[in-house]
Amino acid sequence: MSVSDLANHRGAEGPDGAAPEPGMPERLSLGVAARLARYLQVLTKAKKEGKETISSQELSAFTQVNSTQIRRDLSGFGKFGKRGVGYNVDGLVSQIRKILRTAGQHNIALFGAGHLGRAIASSDVFADHGFRVVAIFDTDPEKIGTKVGALEIRDAANLKQVIEDEDIVVGVLAVPSAAAQGLAELLVKAGVKIIFNYSEALVRVPPEVTVHTSSPAVDLLYALYFYLT
Repeated sequence: MSVSDLANHRGAEGPDGAAPEPGMPERLSLGVAARLARYLQVLTKAKKEGKETISSQELSAFTQVNSTQIRRDLSGFGKFGKRGVGYNVDGLVSQIRKILRTAGQHNIALFGAGHLGRAIASSDVFADHGFRVVAIFDTDPEKIGTKVGALEIRDAANLKQVIEDEDIVVGVLAVPSAAAQGLAELLVKAGVKIIFNYSEALVRVPPEVTVHTSSPAVDLLYALYFYLT
């Protein structure tokens, strides 16, 4: 799930339903939210590598966003950088997360304990941005009760109670396409409003629920279009 999806889903409210901080727009445009999410991805990686400062030119090289556009995007929310020095990485990570209203920690329920699900559960890809997998579900009786890391694989029959107990806000589907729609419906009934779909299924949900489908093929087509044009 991209951070921009989460920011746009929440609209004018903060992560806990609070009003946005003074000086912040009530709702970011899709373009600004998407670019801020890309900056955050690069900054988070730089922070893990121990980098203390980063320039708009360096951000541009990794995001393919013009450095002038980067400075314009960030200056709209305050003065974050110093001429000749660049941006403080740690400070800018915190500020962008506040702007996107994703500061704090958000709990995830993961469906699918196969190769993909286990890779997701053991990866830092979500943890780096404040998302934590707190529950893993599967429908295979042989997997239920076994563990992935410190987490025990649960039966989907207990989904609603687990989501309430663990304060889960995001559901991740790492399952075969044929199973995705049914599991998405279970998540919706349990109250989850954001679903990240790793399958190729075109999941249908009510309008108040946000679905992001991660498709390598679509991403490649997008990249190929810009390469050819």
